[in-house]
Amino acid sequence: MTESEARETLLAALAEVAPETAGADVEGDVELTEQLDLDSMDFLSYITSVSERTGREIPELDYPRLRTLDDGVAYLVA
Repeated sequence: MTESEARETLLAALAEVAPETAGADVEGDVELTEQLDLDSMDFLSYITSVSERTGREIPELDYPRLRTLDDGVAYLVA
């Protein structure tokens, strides 16, 4: 997966969980929960959506590796 594909996947997952974020300028280096006011259930839904979209299981220990958009891109590209 390229960085561009990873970013698109993550933004689509965010838009699914928090529709008001669709088209929003999401800063790459700020925690998603802070900048988008996501609660823990929203973040879990986001992780689940990313997992479904990529066909990749994301273990709970890796959740912190998707805290920011940039972190998530790096995680999916690796």
